[in-house]
Formats: sequence, structure tokens, C-alpha cells
Amino acid sequence: MVSAPITDTNLIRRALACKCPKCGTGDLYEPGLSMTIRDACEKCGLKLAENDSGDGPAVFLIFFLGSLLVPLALLFEHLLAPPLWVHAVVWTIVALSITLGALRPLKSYIIALQFKHRPGDWGEGSE
Repeated sequence: MVSAPITDTNLIRRALACKCPKCGTGDLYEPGLSMTIRDACEKCGLKLAENDSGDGPAVFLIFFLGSLLVPLALLFEHLLAPPLWVHAVVWTIVALSITLGALRPLKSYIIALQFKHRPGDWGEGSE
């Protein structure tokens, strides 16, 4: 049985929800706030752990944060000229918030892109 191609919109939806790239219903991560990928999808059986995204999402996030936060910090300094400790507190909170909020969905999106564009690398658990 050949399934219909996955649209980019569906990939983004599944990634934001941290769901299986194949079925869109099974959880991608272990329960809790873990970054550990499940061995296989509990709904469709897709082997997830064999195709982990590695450090790619963290690298993309570092580049994004650097290009976003450095200009914002410079602008903040120019406009308000706060003490250095204010910069340390504000930008630590902002960077941690963005990182913790975006890392799981970004990792899910990279895995979904691998599923869409490299289908031969995915072993099917149950067909």
C-alpha cells in the first residue's frame, strides 16, 4: 500500500505537536519533558530511534539565537543603557525560554524532514 505524500503543512503541524512523522498521532518522545526519542511509534510502529536527528536542531537553534539575540541586546543597550547585570538576567531568561520552547519541535521537524526526503532510511516496524 502506497500512502499519499506528506505535505509541508502536515510536517510542520506534526513537528509542533511532537508527533510521529508517518501517522501524526503517536508521540515522538518518551513521556515527560524528555528529549529521548521513542524506539518506535506506539500507533504505526515506525522505528524512530534509528533515525535520530543528532545535534542538528541544537546547531540551528544556536545560529538562530545568535543572529536574533545579539542585535536585540545591542539595541537594548543603545536605547536603555542598563547595568551589565540586567543584560545577564534578561538575555539568560530569553535565551533559555526560546531554547526550551523550541528544541523539541525543531528536533521533531528535522526528523519529519528526514522521513519525507529520505524514506529509504526508515525501517517499517509493522506494515
